[in-house]
Amino acid sequence: MTALLWLLGAAGLLAVVWVGLLSSGRVRRLHRLHIRSDAAAAGLESALRRRAAAALAVAADAGTPSTRAEALRAAVARTRTARSLDGDRESAENLLGRALAAAGREALPPAVLEELVDAEQLVILARRVHNDAVRDTFALRSRRLVRWLQLAGTAPMPAYFEIADADAGVTMAAPAHLPERPVAPPR
Repeated sequence: MTALLWLLGAAGLLAVVWVGLLSSGRVRRLHRLHIRSDAAAAGLESALRRRAAAALAVAADAGTPSTRAEALRAAVARTRTARSLDGDRESAENLLGRALAAAGREALPPAVLEELVDAEQLVILARRVHNDAVRDTFALRSRRLVRWLQLAGTAPMPAYFEIADADAGVTMAAPAHLPERPVAPPR
């Protein structure tokens, strides 16, 4: 009888140690994912600010019609208001994207056009990185052990950032009249 108790005690101790090790690994992974989500959100915020600055540069260009320039300025103001008041940031950014798509790009100076294209491509990339980090965090937080033991603690659940990607023909293609930059050879 005592051998059976020792065996059950040892099995119980092994189970507790296994759950403890598994939990600590999940907590470390969850912590890294939350850091990754926060960094991705900061990168997305930076990319959105850069796009807003590029939009203001387009609005300031003399070749931009005054009605489109005013629409761009209003859209940038709306994104700033949504950012400061925790408003509907996604719809404000979509409005800015539509205003940029409607802006005539043919008459823009090459430097302004290049900055705008780079800023828009950076927003697309930053949004994808952010949403990938959020997806991975959701996946780990939905695991049974994480939910049952509440391993996420009080960390807020990250949120997806869904805006419409720019049309490929409008913003993704670099202007044809810009000279190509030489590619540095690999080291």
